[in-house]
Amino acid sequence: MELVASLFASDNYTAVKKMMDVSAMRHAAIASNIANVSTPGYKRVDLSKSFEDELKAQIQSRDADAITASVPRTELDTMTPATRADGNNVQIDRELLAMSTNTMNFDALTNFASGSLKQLKMAITGRPQ
Repeated sequence: MELVASLFASDNYTAVKKMMDVSAMRHAAIASNIANVSTPGYKRVDLSKSFEDELKAQIQSRDADAITASVPRTELDTMTPATRADGNNVQIDRELLAMSTNTMNFDALTNFASGSLKQLKMAITGRPQ
């Protein structure tokens, strides 16, 4: 039982879980941007840059409690200029690229988490699958 608890409490597993949550939140932000590409005056949203910096620092410090306690936040992107007369600053090609990149990142994180669980299953059952 301690093996199971140690896996789920490990710094790496905690970080991967949080990064998966962040990736899911970013996906929702990107989807909102894509859905509003034709909405006059819409300003794109993304994860807060300060949150990303905080999370990176927490992961580097390997502080599982701080990682777990961090809460992802979204904010309006005021740095991207509006290229259209209606004030909308969503660039569809940029959003599609961001969604593709985010999907690949999420898949990599999922594979890491799945691998950890497969190792646990093998330790319990003695069989690889």
